[in-house]
Amino acid sequence: MKSLDVDAVKAFVLVAELQGFTRAADALGVSQSAVSMKLRKLEQQLGRRLLERTPRHVRLSAEGLIFLAAARELVSSHDRAAEAFAIGVRRLAVGVSHQLVGGELPGLLRRLHERHPGLRLEMRVAGTRELMQAFEHNELDAALVLRPDDGRKRGQAAFAEEFSWFAAARWQPRADQPLPLATQGNLCRVRAAAVAALDRAGIAWNEVFVGKGAAVLGAAAAGGLAVALLAKRTAPSGTVDVGAELGLPPIPAQDVMLYGALGDPGSREALRTLVLAFRQ
Repeated sequence: MKSLDVDAVKAFVLVAELQGFTRAADALGVSQSAVSMKLRKLEQQLGRRLLERTPRHVRLSAEGLIFLAAARELVSSHDRAAEAFAIGVRRLAVGVSHQLVGGELPGLLRRLHERHPGLRLEMRVAGTRELMQAFEHNELDAALVLRPDDGRKRGQAAFAEEFSWFAAARWQPRADQPLPLATQGNLCRVRAAAVAALDRAGIAWNEVFVGKGAAVLGAAAAGGLAVALLAKRTAPSGTVDVGAELGLPPIPAQDVMLYGALGDPGSREALRTLVLAFRQ
């Protein structure tokens, strides 16, 4: 067998992890057709069908599942070898809105480390206002935040985050009592959207828990204290979406903005990988 094309194997791993050709192409900075071509050539070389393609979905075949672990190991070994003589340590300081960080963070960081083993990542999790101030003072290389209210123009829309109402499994509201809410307090724009929607729908509510970040609000919801408006991706295990069951109003998706202009190609690729991981 001829030597495998490492770039093609990397494309396969990204398609598998990011669940699509478009996201993999974004992470690699190439066109979707280029990714598709690499994978077809890889399948031809291996004599195996690695992916099952449908108009709506891309999923691993049984043989693709078998190949994935070895492919990850190959890509990781290649990246470590390529950076063996790198001068210094590449540093990337990123701020991420605490509304975007939930229980999936360990898996996200693992994937980033596998893709960029020589990267020193410094991650600050805080509110949008605090992170934007840090970015403007050059304390951060990049910031991934909900769209600020002041209309900054320098960022680019990264993706739209979907929110819904979550509570503990089998949780039921008390009859004739206002809906108990867990929020981030008065300065939070997601809270503002939540209470405005409840007021328009004529649903009485009572703020019974205030915390900072999706992980904290998710804990309050999982503990049965209240209903929390969370990004669907960040809702913890033990919680369920109760929006439809309780007749709660839908909340429009919130734009997530990326701020940062990195000159180093390796850092740009690492940032793309990070953003795409949050989009899953």
